[in-house]
Amino acid sequence: QVQLVESGGGVVHSGESLTLSCAVSGFPFSNQAMSWVRQAPGEELDWISGITGNGRIFYDASVKGRFTISRDNANEKLYLQMNNLKPKDSAVYYCVKAWGPFGLRGQGTQVTVSS
Repeated sequence: QVQLVESGGGVVHSGESLTLSCAVSGFPFSNQAMSWVRQAPGEELDWISGITGNGRIFYDASVKGRFTISRDNANEKLYLQMNNLKPKDSAVYYCVKAWGPFGLRGQGTQVTVSS
């Protein structure tokens, strides 16, 4: 059974940092492209970062230079280091089994950034 479980969200102040984790199981992780997406209330799903099995990386302009995606293939985990968080980063964050926003995803983790 394929599972993706996000964790690490929380409430922080503007300028602070968080690291999100996504633990996966049920499929071969090391060669699977993975992504992070986020969705704020009333907004569309935004693809903010992706990483392929061989290390190709994508960042949306809105997070480039502040967020870092990484993966630990041995432990089947995906990470998103988020620095200098801003109120506009507030959303539910999901990891996605895909290169892009559309694919199987977990239940999400809420990130709230106060000004």
